[in-house]
Amino acid sequence: MRKVGYLGPRGTFTEIAAKGLFPEEELIPLKTIPKVIDLAFEKAIDYAVVPIENAIEGTVNLTLDYFIHQKPMPIVASMSIRIAQHLLMSPTKNAKDFIPKKVISHPQAIAQCHHYLQKHYPDIEIEYADSTGQAAAWLSQHPNENACVIANEQAARTYGLQIAVSNIHDYDQNQTRFIVLTAKPEDGLAINGPSHLGNKTTLMVTLPSDFTGALHQVLSAFAWRKLNLSKIESRPTKTGLGNYFFIIEVDQLMDDVLMPGAIAELNALGCKVEVLGTYALYSDQPISVLKQ
Repeated sequence: MRKVGYLGPRGTFTEIAAKGLFPEEELIPLKTIPKVIDLAFEKAIDYAVVPIENAIEGTVNLTLDYFIHQKPMPIVASMSIRIAQHLLMSPTKNAKDFIPKKVISHPQAIAQCHHYLQKHYPDIEIEYADSTGQAAAWLSQHPNENACVIANEQAARTYGLQIAVSNIHDYDQNQTRFIVLTAKPEDGLAINGPSHLGNKTTLMVTLPSDFTGALHQVLSAFAWRKLNLSKIESRPTKTGLGNYFFIIEVDQLMDDVLMPGAIAELNALGCKVEVLGTYALYSDQPISVLKQ
C-alpha cells in the first residue's frame, strides 16, 4: 500500500481530492503544504497531494513556489474538485437563533464567502486557520464557543458539526485544482476512479534578459504548431526585482515531435525551459455534468 500525504487535517477539500485519486491507499494528513512536499521529496511518502489553483482566488503561490524553488519534483496527476462551502456550527447551538461572534476558516474559504458574510454578519470577527478542516476540528473541541466555521460537508461529518447554512460560497462554478507530486516517478501511477478530463504538460520558461519581444516569440512557438495553451502566468524568480519566469500549461501530453520542437525553438531563442510535468487531469464530477 502506497503512502499519500495531503494537506490536513481530515475533512479538507485536499482529503477529498486524495481519496478520489487514491481510494485504496494509505492517506496521511499533514499540517502544512511545505510539510507534505518535504516528505514526498524525502521519499518518506510516495505521493503529495496539494492545492495549486482556485477558480476564484487564483494560483496557490505557496505550492507553486515551494516545489519549484525548494523541493523540485514532477507533477504526475491533477484533480479538480467542486467547492461547496457551508456555515458549520456546534450541534449544541440552535442554528435559527445563534448569532456567532467569530468565524474561523482558511483565508481562501473566507474570501470565497465574502458576500455572504458581509450581508449576514458584517461585523463578525474573522480568524484564519491553516485549513478548513483545522477550523472544523477546533470547533468540535470547543462546542461552547460563540463561533462558527466555514468548511465542507465532509468536515461536518468528520467532526460532528451541524450545517447551519448550506452553499454560502459567492460563485457556484468555484473549483480548486490539486496536483500530485512524487520523487518516485519511475513507480508509475495508475488511476481509474475519477472522471478523466484530458491531459496537460506544464512548462517553466525563463526569458533571456536581453531579447526584445521574447514573450511574443515564445507564444509563437506554440501557436504555429497549434498547441493550445490553457494558462500562462508570471512568477518572480527570486533573484532580483523585475526578474520573472513563466508557467505555461499546454493541453496535451509530451509527444515525440511537436512539444520537443517547441522547446528546441525556445532554447534557440535563449530561453531556459523546464518540464514540470506531463500528466492526466481528473474531476470529482461526471463528464456529463461538466459538459452541461
